Amino acid sequence: MRILIIEDEITLNRTLQEGLTDFGYQVDTAENYKDAEYFIDIRNYDLVLTDWMLPDGDGIELCKIVKNRSSRTAVVIISARDDKESEIEALKSGADDFIKKPFDFDILLARIEARLRFGGTNIIEIDDLIINPDEEKIEYAGEEIELKGKPFEVLTHLARHRDQIVSKEQLLDAIWEEPELVTPNVIEVAINQIRQKMDKPLNISTIETIRRRGYRFCYPNVAEDAKK
Repeated sequence: MRILIIEDEITLNRTLQEGLTDFGYQVDTAENYKDAEYFIDIRNYDLVLTDWMLPDGDGIELCKIVKNRSSRTAVVIISARDDKESEIEALKSGADDFIKKPFDFDILLARIEARLRFGGTNIIEIDDLIINPDEEKIEYAGEEIELKGKPFEVLTHLARHRDQIVSKEQLLDAIWEEPELVTPNVIEVAINQIRQKMDKPLNISTIETIRRRGYRFCYPNVAEDAKK
């Protein structure tokens, strides 16, 4: 499960990051609205935990962006505001929960776990292709495909952004924890494994290379539709 923390109070930001990481969550952090927008654009989150007041923007507006992009992503607003009207405003804006500062970490953790239990499905279904990110499993026409690790994550990310061309840099940022420590050719290796382990045996095409721009998910494509 991946969580984005947006909190401009540095000490609290780090405390939340360390605490959630200790409980097995993958955690990204931002300290302002601009950086949060960047992460929301390139990655898929199970939950976004955001402060209401940010130095360059508003957590409520970020909540709306998250929900417009993926309604299944849970959003928890944390705020020093303690009035009933603020809590109602946050929930009406689309937030799944509102937690007043200061809060106990164990209570916050329990409420995060509750929100993640009630979240929507991660499963991607496109014609005969089913991708289940939670179980790292792929099925095509009822047949299970052996594709794991980074190739699986690359395929999943491209499938979630199937209307977009995704660059190598965007894939590195979205999937690798420390993208600056790896070279872009790891993407080519992952794409090649997808084609060798999945596309070639099944006689389908899932990813097309867009020269000098990146990759695009292309299943089902026109050629395949014509065969049906």
